[in-house]
Amino acid sequence: MAIRPIVIRGEAVLHEPAVPVTAFDADLRDLIRDMFDTMDAAPGVGLAAPQIGVGLRVFVYDYPHDDGTERRGAVVNPELFVSPVDVREPTEADDEGCLSFPGERYALVRSEETILRACDETGAAFSLECDGWFARIMQHEFDHLNGVMFVDRLDAIQAYDAAKVEKKRGWGVPGKTWLPGVDHLED
Repeated sequence: MAIRPIVIRGEAVLHEPAVPVTAFDADLRDLIRDMFDTMDAAPGVGLAAPQIGVGLRVFVYDYPHDDGTERRGAVVNPELFVSPVDVREPTEADDEGCLSFPGERYALVRSEETILRACDETGAAFSLECDGWFARIMQHEFDHLNGVMFVDRLDAIQAYDAAKVEKKRGWGVPGKTWLPGVDHLED
């Protein structure tokens, strides 16, 4: 349907909990289509509704199975159960980015396993057992629904670096957006 602007850190909707979806209707299906279009254009592996300025508990993902088969879907009103996180120093393999903090990557240790319980765009309940990078994506997008960005979880040294980037780019204030396919901030 449409590629929507992605809001950048500082927009209030990114820093407050999203509200549950109550109507599984054409408006929700249109929102989800726009989210897929926006995520694909960015490109990204996940996108939460708050990232396009909509404070609803919805996210989409697109990350293939280990055998390469498609794994793409919409998640509405999720609950996420997370296994304990390993206590260790982050490595380069833990590098993570965010479309609402575009072009930057920071190492963040996350849980290796999660269980997601949610509804799809029709309101049908489902659950997913996730591991590895797919579990990371679920945690990242779920955080967005709770007003938490991945840079909020960084250790002190990386948080300091992220704050410098934020200040240098003029982020951290309302009104900053970028449009996938036009602005290329993820390049």
